[in-house]
Amino acid sequence: MEKNQSRMQLVAMKQSFFDQGLLDEQFIQLEELQDDVNPNFVEEIVILYYGDSLRLISSIEQALKERNLLDFNKLDTLMHQFTGSSSSIGAKKVKAECNLFREYCRAGNIEGCMKSFQQCKKEYASLRKKLEAYFQASWVLGGSMPLQVKKIKANP
Repeated sequence: MEKNQSRMQLVAMKQSFFDQGLLDEQFIQLEELQDDVNPNFVEEIVILYYGDSLRLISSIEQALKERNLLDFNKLDTLMHQFTGSSSSIGAKKVKAECNLFREYCRAGNIEGCMKSFQQCKKEYASLRKKLEAYFQASWVLGGSMPLQVKKIKANP
C-alpha cells in the first residue's frame, strides 16, 4: 500500500512539472523511448543536457562580460544551441527564456539580454533541482539506480 502511495506521489510530482509549465511533451516522448534495455535513458539524456548546458552558460557569461566588444551574433548562436538542448528534454520555461534572450540579441538590447539571461539561469537551476529530486524518488521506488549514484559508487 505504501509503495502504491509513493508511486502516486511520483506521478503527481511529474505532473506538477507540466502544470507549472516547466516541461512539455518532449519529456514524455523521451520517456517513451526508455525500455528494459536502457532503463536510465531519460536520466542519461538529462545528464548530458546539464553537462552541455553548463558549458554554454559559461560561454554566454564570458561573452556578456565583454560589454565593450559585445558580439550579439555570437551570443545569439550560443543561445540558439542552449535553446535546442533545452528543447530536446522538454525544458519549456528554459526554452522560453532562451527565445526571449535571442529576441533581445536581435534588437541589440544588452540590458534585456542580461535580465533574460539571469531569469534563464534561474529557471535552469529550478528545473535541475526538481528533476534530480524526481529521479532520486524514482530510484527509491525501485527504479534503476541513478547514474550519479552509480558513478559515486564506482569511484570509491
